[in-house]
Amino acid sequence: MKTYLISFISGLIFAIGLGVSGMMNPIKVQGFLDLLRWDPSLVLVMGGAVAVTFIGFPLVFKRKTPILTSVFSLPTNNKLDFKLLGGAVLFGAGWAISGLCPGPAIANTVTLNLGVLVYLATMLVGFVLHKQLSIFLIRKKDQGHPAEMAQDLKDFTKEQCVVD
Repeated sequence: MKTYLISFISGLIFAIGLGVSGMMNPIKVQGFLDLLRWDPSLVLVMGGAVAVTFIGFPLVFKRKTPILTSVFSLPTNNKLDFKLLGGAVLFGAGWAISGLCPGPAIANTVTLNLGVLVYLATMLVGFVLHKQLSIFLIRKKDQGHPAEMAQDLKDFTKEQCVVD
């Protein structure tokens, strides 16, 4: 129960920060990403996030374990590959076009803005399509090699995560 309460409080603080900073306003975000009509005001938001991370990460990793669980959950894949770069390009393009990324979009659901709700619906469709397409491609690649397919499916399941 303590984990859920801390998660809720953390999410609430994050949502309030998004609202106060203007990150929930797609037009403001697009102004920051548009180099021709650049709005530099979100640089302070980014600077604040970098400062908290720069100070906070070393403090957190001085601990042997996290406070609410037994191990740190960190990515193990550190390869710079097509999947990572392609995903970053798609994420950035979607962010620039819509002015939203998943965190602010979820926080923005309280506005019942139709554009935000459509964004969230298409994001969820994208999650499902990604999973189905990835499984299809693994099965196609490893056809006739059940052991490799089982390992690739296990690796794929292990690397799934929530964005933002």
